[in-house]
Amino acid sequence: MASTPHVPPHVSRAVESIAALHTRAMHDVGTHQKSIEYLTGQVGRPRALYVMAMLVVGWVVLNCVLLVSGTPPLDPPPFPGLQCCVTVAALLIGTMVLTSQNRQTRHSEQRSQLDLEVNLESEAKVTKLIQLLEELRRDMPSVPNRVDLVASEMQEVADPHRVLSALEKRLEEEEE
Repeated sequence: MASTPHVPPHVSRAVESIAALHTRAMHDVGTHQKSIEYLTGQVGRPRALYVMAMLVVGWVVLNCVLLVSGTPPLDPPPFPGLQCCVTVAALLIGTMVLTSQNRQTRHSEQRSQLDLEVNLESEAKVTKLIQLLEELRRDMPSVPNRVDLVASEMQEVADPHRVLSALEKRLEEEEE
């Protein structure tokens, strides 16, 4: 049995957060949603296309053979029954796809939020490292003291609200 690799506590917390998010997302999915997503997955496979095409062709051929043989066809050309079935199937498939996409979009938004939180935490850690390195550089007598404007700028922690405001302002300027 392989041992679990040791990970730092902050990484372990991130892993636990991601696992909890995934577990909660899957737990919150109801039976109907799971059924719809299963059906959507099946309809989205190539074999489903082949089966549907064979059913349509089989229906047309059957009705044409019945018409040619003198037997009243089940659905004479232009096949209004087939058109109705295909329309209903398209409506149901489209609705199933939208239902699945809506849930997946919500889950994706939650993952994006978690990504943002992890990125902000990483940015704060990098900023702290730069601050410590600059402090170490100033305290070491063997290293000449100099002004590093880029390092000075990077020591400032980014405020997410100010970043968002600046982004919104920039996007508004581009639209004008």
